[in-house]
Amino acid sequence: MPTLPPSSKAILRALGKEGAMTHHDIVKKTHFKPRTVRYALKKLKENKLLIEKMNIHDMRQIIYQHRVVPLQEAGIPKEASGMSEAAGAPSSAPAA
Repeated sequence: MPTLPPSSKAILRALGKEGAMTHHDIVKKTHFKPRTVRYALKKLKENKLLIEKMNIHDMRQIIYQHRVVPLQEAGIPKEASGMSEAAGAPSSAPAA
């Protein structure tokens, strides 16, 4: 995983905990300066850890959302994650 500035990590945690937010909401929740939030969001976008959506109530605003990154895309092999392919699959054998 790429090295992110502390502000990006804090914003990612806030988005994961609070859900989707606008730039203004992130500034209020994190108490960071607007410029710091813009920089942090830029770094998160560069690392593809963020989803941007248009706010249908106000098309001038963008809503930011935490993007869940698949393990392989994050550079973590399936074997290292402790999950086998069969672990999540339902059993096809009938119950006795």
